[in-house]
Amino acid sequence: MSSSNDRRCRRHPAAAVSRRTAVQALAAGAATVALPALAQASAGAVRIGYAIARTGPWAPGAQVSQEPNYLLWAEQVNAAGGLDVQGRKRPIELVSSDDRSDIETCVRSYQKLMGSDKVDLILPPWGSNANFAVAPLANRFGYPMLAPTALSRKLIDMNLPYFFSLLQQPDRMMSALVDMLQAQGAKTVAILYMDDLFGLENFAALNNALKTSSLQVVERKSYPLGVKDLAPVLRGIKDLNPDAFIGITYPPDTLLASRQSKEIGFNPRFFYCSVGTAFQLYRNVMGASAEGVLGMGSWNAKTSPAAKAYFEAHVAKFGAQKEPDRWASGHCWAGLQILQAAVAKVGLDRKAIRDYVARTEHDTLIGKIRFTGSENTATPGTVGQWQKGEFEVVWPRSMATAPLLAHKPAWV
Repeated sequence: MSSSNDRRCRRHPAAAVSRRTAVQALAAGAATVALPALAQASAGAVRIGYAIARTGPWAPGAQVSQEPNYLLWAEQVNAAGGLDVQGRKRPIELVSSDDRSDIETCVRSYQKLMGSDKVDLILPPWGSNANFAVAPLANRFGYPMLAPTALSRKLIDMNLPYFFSLLQQPDRMMSALVDMLQAQGAKTVAILYMDDLFGLENFAALNNALKTSSLQVVERKSYPLGVKDLAPVLRGIKDLNPDAFIGITYPPDTLLASRQSKEIGFNPRFFYCSVGTAFQLYRNVMGASAEGVLGMGSWNAKTSPAAKAYFEAHVAKFGAQKEPDRWASGHCWAGLQILQAAVAKVGLDRKAIRDYVARTEHDTLIGKIRFTGSENTATPGTVGQWQKGEFEVVWPRSMATAPLLAHKPAWV
């Protein structure tokens, strides 16, 4: 890592981070969550390192789904006396930096954390692309990595022993969506997808699921990262009058597709966009028009008592305008729960942690998690939907927090 990147990296005992400082760290451009007087490492601290997007196009997702959870978890653990390391409590010290939404910076940051800084543990970066780049490095250094925002069958198929993906993978998520559409009598679908690893893998999984269904695809269109206008594509799709629109999109594109669909009056019976729909930001931006919109999501505060407690603690720390999303935030917290339980059981021996994670069925706020290889195979694919201000789990019915609203209302 360059000297300028080194200066962006700060060390901080998380228990001493003030609420104001932590909230500032979530804003784009925040370089640290530590107060200068607290930069000195705590004696006996467990040093946990990560690089995360605080600036650039990954930041909206990273600063909702991941870094707030890292800060909250470390603060809670330290407030309770520290991390239980086989019966001995030790404070957590977070060592973090801004990866600037850049793969090269992200990889260099983790190489430094594991290679020269020799932190005790790491937490993962945000998104499929960054995890795809960092996971082989973590495997080489022997650091367990529980990833809450990696949605990549290719990454799973690499069979890296130290990598664990908490999210339901594209085949499970797209199969659940297709099952739901078929069960509701949809006949035609149109697909818009991001032309990158995430988009292409989910698009391929969706196509595979559609092959075994009676649904007819009337349009398939890709778009590049950073797109500013989707209206021409959406107008063309509107003219085809599909029953369902499926957008495999990142948060900015999810909002763009939704706003422009509203502007042109494109309102199919089922309107689905993926990453970002489950964010509070979506509800805030779209207002009443969010009602009935579908997307990736698999939990909310109704899911379990632990989920309710986590949600309330998160809002208490970061405020009502910083709610966790109803998708990967839950998986992120589940990963932290698993890591904490592993350290309590086997200590900081990273091979022992890896073995514990791989061989144990874990109780988490989102339910049971069990890994087969690198994949969480205990959590089925799910679909969520905005209903009366809450993003509800609506499919499959066995996991639903509310019944599916089978006809999206008109945009308002």
